[in-house]
Amino acid sequence: MQKIGTILSSFNPVEDKYISREFQAYGIYLAETLGDYKHKSLYIRLAKTVPRAILEKALSFVKDARATSKGKLFMWKMKELRQAASQ
Repeated sequence: MQKIGTILSSFNPVEDKYISREFQAYGIYLAETLGDYKHKSLYIRLAKTVPRAILEKALSFVKDARATSKGKLFMWKMKELRQAASQ
């Protein structure tokens, strides 16, 4: 358990104003990593509903690729991984 002083010292009210849950922070991380900050709400929703292992595998795939549109490649790979997991 962390002390309140430690938590408050790391809290930035300008940047962290609307982030109150872990999945929201992870969705923002995905948007920033993929360079698609315009669709941050989509990534937050995906972080809430899609299993984290699938998102991590898709993100790893996109990081290794040299794509012009990382967001599209991420969505394509995530779709494939979800279909493979459901079979």
